[in-house]
Amino acid sequence: MNAVLSPSSARPPGPARATPSPSPPTRSRVYQVWKGSNRFFLCGRFIFGPDVRSLAVTIFLIVAPMACFCVFVGRHLLHHYGHAGIAIIVVAAVYTVYVLVLLLLTSGRDPGIIPRNTHPPEPEEDFDPATSPGDWGGGQTPRLRLPRTKDVIVNGVSVKTKYCETCMLYRPPRCSHCSICNNCVLRFDHHCPWVGQCIGQRNYRFFFMFLSSTTLLCVYVFAMCALYIKILMDTEHRTVWKALARSPASIVLMVYTFISVWFVGGLTVFHLYLIGTNQTTYENFRYRYDNKVNPYNQGCLSNFREIFCTAVPPSKNKFRAKVEEVTPGQMGIPAPTREAGEVVTSSSGKGPDLELGYKATWPGAEETVAEGAELEMMGGRVSTGSELGMGMEKDGFDPHHMEQGRAPVIHPRRSSWGRKSGSWEITPDILAMSSEGTNRVNGEATPSGK
Repeated sequence: MNAVLSPSSARPPGPARATPSPSPPTRSRVYQVWKGSNRFFLCGRFIFGPDVRSLAVTIFLIVAPMACFCVFVGRHLLHHYGHAGIAIIVVAAVYTVYVLVLLLLTSGRDPGIIPRNTHPPEPEEDFDPATSPGDWGGGQTPRLRLPRTKDVIVNGVSVKTKYCETCMLYRPPRCSHCSICNNCVLRFDHHCPWVGQCIGQRNYRFFFMFLSSTTLLCVYVFAMCALYIKILMDTEHRTVWKALARSPASIVLMVYTFISVWFVGGLTVFHLYLIGTNQTTYENFRYRYDNKVNPYNQGCLSNFREIFCTAVPPSKNKFRAKVEEVTPGQMGIPAPTREAGEVVTSSSGKGPDLELGYKATWPGAEETVAEGAELEMMGGRVSTGSELGMGMEKDGFDPHHMEQGRAPVIHPRRSSWGRKSGSWEITPDILAMSSEGTNRVNGEATPSGK
C-alpha cells in the first residue's frame, strides 16, 4: 500500500533563513571624517582652508610679474652684461621659487589645530556647599553647569580662558576659534585670505618669512627695471621719458612692485612690531596691551628667539590615521524604534521583551512575528497591555483588570523620538482572543465567551 504524501510533506525542507550579521565598522582616515571646514589634498598630506582658491590668485600675482620680468627685462640685461646678466635672471628665478615654497609651507600645513573632544568636560555643581540639601528648592539635586571662563596664571598674570562649545574644550591661552575654518587654533594670529589658511603657532614663522621675502622680491624687480631704464638712457642718449617709452614692460613692473611694497612691506613692518612685543594680530586688535601688562612679553630678543630659533611643535592631528566609523547602535545609543505597523523584537534571542518591544498577546502571535509579518490593526500598530496601562503578567495580561461594560483607558505615550503618537481602540474580537490565550496558558480548556 503506497503511502499518500501531502504536498507539504513531499516538499523538501527549505534552507534555514540566515540572520544578517552586523556589518563591521567602516575604517576611514581622519581627514575623510574631519568636522572642520578645511580642504585636504594628496590624501591628507596638505591641509588648506575653505578659501583655498584664493591661493591660486596669490600664486598668479607672483609668477606672472616674474615671467614678464625675465622675458622683457632680464633678456636685455643678459645681452648687456653677459655672465652677470645670467646671474640676474637666476637670482630672480630661484628667489621666486623660494617665495612659493614659503607660501606653500604657510598655507598647506596644520597651523596648530586642537583636536575636538568627543564629549564635553565634566560639569561642576552649581550650588553653595554651605547650604543644606533642603535649601536647594523642591528637593531637587543641584544643577550641573560648565563655567564659561576659567582663570589661568601665565607668568604671574591671571588670564581668562574660554569654553568653546563647538570643540567642547577650554581653549588654552592665546588660542581662539576661527569662524572660517571652524577650528580652535593655538596662538591664533588671524585668518589670511591671501594664503587661504589660518595663521597660528605652527605656520606663523613661515608666514612672516613669506611677507619679508615677497617684499625683498618686489624691491629686487623694481631695482632691476630701474637699472634697465638707466642703461637705455646711457646707451641711446635718451631722456628718462623716452627711455620709459622704449620699455613699457619696465613701467608696468615698476608701478606694480611699488604698490605691492606698500602692501606686503607694511605688513612686514607691522609683524616686526608684533614679534618684538610678543603679540598676535588678534590680541593687538582685541585686548590692546598698551595700558595693561602683556604676560607673554619676555623682552625683544627673547621674543624674536621664540619665533625663529625654536623648533616647530608637532601637529596634534594625524590626518592620515585610520579611524572607525561606528553607528549609533555600536556606540551604545539605542536605535530609533519603528513607527506604527511594525513590531520591534528583542535582540537576546529569548523572545520579545515587554520593555524593549511590543509583545502580542493572542495565540500564535509570536510565530507570526518570527516570520516577519507586520501586525496592523485599524491603520496602526497593535497596542498591548503595557501600552494601555494595565497590569502585565508573565505571559500576557490579566483581563480581570478591565471592568465590564467600560472601554479600556488608553494612555497616550511618546515614541523614542519624543513625538506624541496617537492611540487606537481595541476591538472586542481582539480582547476575546487575548483572553482565550491567557486561559490556555493557565491550563483552562474552556474557550472564551462561555
